Amino acid sequence: MQEVAIVGAGELGGAVAHVLARRDAVRSIVLADESGRVAAGKALDIAQAAPVEGFATGITGTTDLATVAGSSVVVVAERVARGPWSTDEGLLLLKRLVQSAPRAIFLCAGPSSRELVERGVRELRIDRRRLFGTAPEALAAGARALVALSADCSPRDVALSILGIPPSHTVIPWQDATIGGFALTRRLDERARRALAVRIARLWPPGSYALASAAAAIVEAMAGRSRRTACCFVVPDTGSGTRARAAALPVRVDAAGIAEIIQPTLSVVEQVALDNAMML
Repeated sequence: MQEVAIVGAGELGGAVAHVLARRDAVRSIVLADESGRVAAGKALDIAQAAPVEGFATGITGTTDLATVAGSSVVVVAERVARGPWSTDEGLLLLKRLVQSAPRAIFLCAGPSSRELVERGVRELRIDRRRLFGTAPEALAAGARALVALSADCSPRDVALSILGIPPSHTVIPWQDATIGGFALTRRLDERARRALAVRIARLWPPGSYALASAAAAIVEAMAGRSRRTACCFVVPDTGSGTRARAAALPVRVDAAGIAEIIQPTLSVVEQVALDNAMML
């Protein structure tokens, strides 16, 4: 993967640029924001940290959104002056970006991007494999940390996904979750899992650094640096004629975007909850 563009140099966009640069997963990053010279200033600050933090990724800042034209991936973050885009503003932005970079993959990093992803696929006809939201992976990371705390283990030992539409329709497939390769349900009983589900829902929306780390991890996987499964806002396949809302689902990504939506093992209650969350 050669170049990633980050549109919006607010707190989230700056964090994505810094985290992604530190991971050295791409050759160059363009941070674009039409508000003054903030993007250029943040890019310079990050570039000056390269010798200390030991990364070689090049980074530049610009006010010209047309610079996304050569990017493999475009991350939609938030503006400096006016914060996150509303869904209608986001649709207009996506339309501009698609015209400049018709073959790019678009990642929406903000927590309120679910509807933008849905409308971008439905109304702008963007391939659902090339437009998705990364915020649910940040919530999943927080969920793994809470589970690790309850089970007295490391978050690295916890494998767990987040489904549905957080926070009110968060679905956790406990039957598929593991701790150290063993079923989570052997370590945590029903009462503990119910308490965790309530605490996990309260983590929404995640903070800027958690959102940035999630977006960077997914770009890293797309660049072939990992084979991890991630939780993302995606529009389900409607080839069978069934229509559903965009929701958080576990996916596998590659250089072309979403390679596969993974179907988790759900209890009857969890399946009903997910179906209700995704029902149009």
